[in-house]
Amino acid sequence: MALRKQSLAQQTANTLYEMIADDGLWRPGDQLPNENELSARLGISRATLREAIRLLTAQGVLTAHRGKGTFVAPDAVLQGQCALGDLSPLMRSRLRDLFEVRMLFEPELAAMACRRASEAELEHILSLGATVEQVIRAGQDRTEYDQAFHQAIVSAAHNGFLIRLAPIINRAVTEAIQVRGPEVELEEITLQDHALLMEFIRARDARGARQAMAIHLRRAILHLGLHEEGDPLD
Repeated sequence: MALRKQSLAQQTANTLYEMIADDGLWRPGDQLPNENELSARLGISRATLREAIRLLTAQGVLTAHRGKGTFVAPDAVLQGQCALGDLSPLMRSRLRDLFEVRMLFEPELAAMACRRASEAELEHILSLGATVEQVIRAGQDRTEYDQAFHQAIVSAAHNGFLIRLAPIINRAVTEAIQVRGPEVELEEITLQDHALLMEFIRARDARGARQAMAIHLRRAILHLGLHEEGDPLD
């Protein structure tokens, strides 16, 4: 899946947003460090930092006061659910990056899990998948259970380096659910895709599991509106 290459300023804006929204380094109303300190901390030029701040200011995340400095906007919306039409370019960019990483690795992780999982690990994956289904049908928040399901697949692949991808996968799951909330269509997609994926995992069909995971991610990308016009989704 080809995605538009980001500028350094956009990457810096993403990093700053993560430092605010995810790491909690600054809260609404807090002042950011001065340009010299912050640019040195991020390893970028002051010009790049200014452009990143301009992007975040346009998104309502930051506010600049001449002679005083740059602050996190008091009314900044840093997390929570929002409709697709309200999805800002910055949030869309973050989600697109996260799903691009998932597309690169998760289908192969599913295949590796089929080949390497112990019987206990296999049953654990299937049990978590069943729990996700129950939670969705009960209309409850599935974030924690969905993360555990994907984490179990990553762990069963038995690759120490790829296990480090788990936080990226968890963040993608969390943000995708926050963006769309308990939307019926998205939940139905998850039910269908997980059922197919578990069928292949149960049979230890690595090729089928790889394809099922890729299909799941492609459908999520399309439904979340993260693809760019002309992007190949294969």
